[in-house]
Amino acid sequence: MEESNKTLGEFIIENQKDFQYSSGELSRIFNSIRLAAKVVSYKVNKAGLVDIVGAVGEKNIQGEDQQKLDVYANEIFIQTLINREIVCGIASEENDDFITVEGSDNSNNNKYVVLMDPLDGSSNIEVNVSVGTIFSVYRRVTPVGTPVTLEDFLQPGINQVAAGYVIYGTSTMLVYTTGHGVNGFTLNPAIGTFYLSHPKMKFPVDGSIYSVNEGNYIHFPQGVKDYIKYCQTEEEDRPYTSRYIGSLASDIHRNMIKGGIYLYPTSSKAPKGKLRLLYECNPMAFIAEQAGGKASDGFSRIMEIQPTALHERAPFFCGSYNMVEKLEELMHLAKLSKY
Repeated sequence: MEESNKTLGEFIIENQKDFQYSSGELSRIFNSIRLAAKVVSYKVNKAGLVDIVGAVGEKNIQGEDQQKLDVYANEIFIQTLINREIVCGIASEENDDFITVEGSDNSNNNKYVVLMDPLDGSSNIEVNVSVGTIFSVYRRVTPVGTPVTLEDFLQPGINQVAAGYVIYGTSTMLVYTTGHGVNGFTLNPAIGTFYLSHPKMKFPVDGSIYSVNEGNYIHFPQGVKDYIKYCQTEEEDRPYTSRYIGSLASDIHRNMIKGGIYLYPTSSKAPKGKLRLLYECNPMAFIAEQAGGKASDGFSRIMEIQPTALHERAPFFCGSYNMVEKLEELMHLAKLSKY
């Protein structure tokens, strides 16, 4: 079968051998995510026609205004995973605490937990700009048959067995990895099927795009300021082009195809960074590394950080390998110059 004609379901079945320890659960998890993504995609495309645009008047655990579509997407993904009885726990950026999932027989025999940002970049929805969903899958560390605990969710990114994102843009795409490369699938809305459209995705080793909210430049650490100036310096292969969407999944997706770096550093306004380690940084880092890129907190590998809280934040730099290496070099030099 030609790869362009291969559906997501067929691809998952063909690559079932890559799902270590799994007897079908991971395939079923992806089937649930696929279904939820199609429902959310349908709602996103109707956002200007139905009452699903705007804030709900409440804040989430992060202290951020919840958008109506945030709440809807969160409910859809959670209920789809719960109804299939295939995970033992779920953690969402929109929920204060994790959710324990028990089967119809009140057991906890499932082996996997899912962590997610159900609607990344939701403030873009009112202006018809791409938004996304980010998800991550871990094998539980507590004994099967017992209720999940916080320990099952506070795992370093290196323990991920799968991660991915969905982009709701001019087309709806699902991109994921199980540790054997990165593949992208595009939804054909006419028949509701995802087809393999971007096989074996790779970051170019070098790139010419930098993605950062430069409006916060004055608040950034010196090393990040130095890197931005480096990007803007007139040289043979520079200045680089600045491109920033404000949706992590969309920014990373563009840079993976075109070659670039995404930056969300600490700042005087957000001393621990703003992105969530478990829901955003770790899954995107896993995808980036599997695509030949690199992900860092500015000094070390993101996926080796040991989380200490469910909604922990972290600085995040991700993209083409050589660009992240240069960022780390300038961060280290700026740190040394302080002493």
